[in-house]
Amino acid sequence: MESPTPTPPPPPPPSSSSSSASAVHPGIAPISYLLGTWRGQGEGGFPTINSFSYIEELHFSHHSSKPVIAYSQKTWKLHSGEPMHSESGYWRPRADGTIEVVIAQSTGLVEVLKGDYDAEEKVIRLQSELVGNASEVEKITRVFQLIGGDLSYVVQMATNATSLQPHLKASLKKL
Repeated sequence: MESPTPTPPPPPPPSSSSSSASAVHPGIAPISYLLGTWRGQGEGGFPTINSFSYIEELHFSHHSSKPVIAYSQKTWKLHSGEPMHSESGYWRPRADGTIEVVIAQSTGLVEVLKGDYDAEEKVIRLQSELVGNASEVEKITRVFQLIGGDLSYVVQMATNATSLQPHLKASLKKL
């Protein structure tokens, strides 16, 4: 006799005050300033492509029971509003000041980054440990910093034909 198909677990109970949306898991507290939605303008370029401008939206969220931040990003052409790029992933800060990040891009590229954060200076420095599914990209660095309430970042990239070069930079305001 076949056993019945197991039923999925019931949904979690409604949030109590100890696990409300405003509660922050202690593991992400040092970089909890990222939580929320950020929007602004950026500029991109590279020795092998024309410069461009874009509008960007970043969203950082988490559940208070997990020491991880979910991340999503979308960009649009500045003048036409046409979609350009998107990516999503997870950020996992560690108590020792290090951080691990995984990002999957809409282009099929996958990044595994490691780095460090300075909770006092509100800066996060990331360097790729692995860039997967990339025929030309060999290395990516990302630096995020909260400056005067704005979230700024710089992305650099190296390919099999170029050394590490500036690629993207933006300044975003919290919505």
